[in-house]
Amino acid sequence: MSGSARSREDLRRLHFINALFAHATGDDLYLAEQVRSAIAFSLADLETQTSAHPELAEKYDAAFNAAAAALLAKLFTRHPRHGFFHWDASLTLASATPLFTRAEIMVGLRQLAPYRNSTLLVTNLRPALIPPNRRATARRQRDYVEALDFIRALTAARTVRGANLQLLFL
Repeated sequence: MSGSARSREDLRRLHFINALFAHATGDDLYLAEQVRSAIAFSLADLETQTSAHPELAEKYDAAFNAAAAALLAKLFTRHPRHGFFHWDASLTLASATPLFTRAEIMVGLRQLAPYRNSTLLVTNLRPALIPPNRRATARRQRDYVEALDFIRALTAARTVRGANLQLLFL
């Protein structure tokens, strides 16, 4: 990976971390950079492999996102007044289908119902519906957009009016 491409990816990850951890960093890019660096340090071996073999970039991105999701989950478990639910859409081949998507999101919404402030994190929905090693056909892209719209509508319909629920897609 070239220097400018790498710095572009690092900048993208920095903004991603800043948005994901805004409640903890207060939108301070210096603190977000510390979080990004810590995650990157935990993935140093994979980053070295990615530098030598650019085709591993997708694997590094997936590992980075998984590490960020795990860190976010750990952060929210220490806040007893803030609910947190994480759904990984790529757990099974059928998990991203509308029926299983509805079931998984409903499980999360039931778990988050007692909290006034909560976060619902959905990861790997795009790779589950548009696999990286397959062509992004118009049908797959339409299925992805419909899944996003379905999750947003279901979350809006099933969340208590006074609740503050953040819906995040990674």
